[in-house]
Amino acid sequence: MVDSKTPRTYTPQAGIFALGTSSHAYLEFDLVDPNKIEDLVSALAAIREPRTTTGGVNFVIGFRPELWQRIAPGESPQNLESFQPIEGAEGFSMPATQHDTLVWLSGSAYDVVFDMARSVIRNLADSASLQEETSSWSYRHDRDLTGFIDGSENPSLLEAPVDALLPQGVPGAAGSILLLQKWKHRTTDWESLSEDQQANVMGRTKREGIELENKPPDSHVARTDQDTFGKIFRRNMPYGNVEDHGTMFVGFSAEQLRLSRMLYSMAGAVDGTRDALTRFTQPLTGSYYFVPSIEALLAL
Repeated sequence: MVDSKTPRTYTPQAGIFALGTSSHAYLEFDLVDPNKIEDLVSALAAIREPRTTTGGVNFVIGFRPELWQRIAPGESPQNLESFQPIEGAEGFSMPATQHDTLVWLSGSAYDVVFDMARSVIRNLADSASLQEETSSWSYRHDRDLTGFIDGSENPSLLEAPVDALLPQGVPGAAGSILLLQKWKHRTTDWESLSEDQQANVMGRTKREGIELENKPPDSHVARTDQDTFGKIFRRNMPYGNVEDHGTMFVGFSAEQLRLSRMLYSMAGAVDGTRDALTRFTQPLTGSYYFVPSIEALLAL
């Protein structure tokens, strides 16, 4: 007999930690009618059971924080909000392009991701309209399009759930706050720098990814120091084509404040010191999504 007093255990969506996938699609939707929230939720929950893969595709389903609070107030953490524009130093800014829901697909081959993305768009057509679609792919195993190793500070898969997931026993348990941003690279300007200059911008070496002992205070590593702001779990991927490309920033955290403080630091909004990397990259989008547990999704 199950003890009714035993706390329920919640399970995170498996796609959060599905490393090694080389093809990705990020689909962001808005409701076509505020009265069709239930239709949207039903269509999303029917896509698949997130704890398994279908046809080699992993899914991560997220909701605009305020929308999730309306859908499942008892399964929502406190003090979550949509992405707000950030005004930083020297006229630098980060735009808000918040949408209602996100379906992130990842797999080992893009043909399967492509087919499943079309299926998702079709299934949601009556309740939500596609507003933003981005495809991405891996580059030289673990590097972004600057040539540097990406996610060098990432926790291991054993440690990542502690940093990325809300703990058991709280509203939203096993859920995560996802920050999604598209950053366009100014490739010509970046490639005009020497390797040493690039290392100073990043705050670590290019080939080995070793943090510089005397890194500049405006370096990317210094402005996003996780020992200062708190640990997050990143799943960044390159996007785009030869002429127009950049990085999809995909960051998971158990606390939204960790993510927002990093962004304000990068923008120089607090102390006027702007992240040097923002002189070579431009944020085009910005959204926060709450990624609920499997049990919270299936309960819908």
